[in-house]
Amino acid sequence: MPLELARRAIPYTPFDRPLSETTVALVSTAGVYLKSQQPFDVLGDGSYRIIPSDSDVSDLVIAHEHYDHSEADRDVNTVFPIERLREMVADGTLKGLNPEFFGMMGYTLKLKQVLDETAPEIAKKIERSATDLVLLTGG
Repeated sequence: MPLELARRAIPYTPFDRPLSETTVALVSTAGVYLKSQQPFDVLGDGSYRIIPSDSDVSDLVIAHEHYDHSEADRDVNTVFPIERLREMVADGTLKGLNPEFFGMMGYTLKLKQVLDETAPEIAKKIERSATDLVLLTGG
């Protein structure tokens, strides 16, 4: 499909702001949460966890049984690139990070909850923030 036809067929919003003027939020369906938070129900969980963007990676864990996260257990940045994003702010590539990142389960038996509650709640929080761009990652 030619690019122009794809742009008309697929909802597409061009992003033309320089990254150096961009604040980023991270939303992941890899099952990442803080050790201090309630773990996700690996049999299906429609909730989400707020993860401060300044969290230490040693405080992050993964609760997910529907993908092999052995590499992510060694380096959570492979599915939740929190340190890479902070490096991009430090070197000026990005303007900043939303103070809140979001973790949730990609596999869930509670899809209605995700569609009706979880996703709209996350979207409202991001919309009310200074976020210009959302990075979505899966597990």
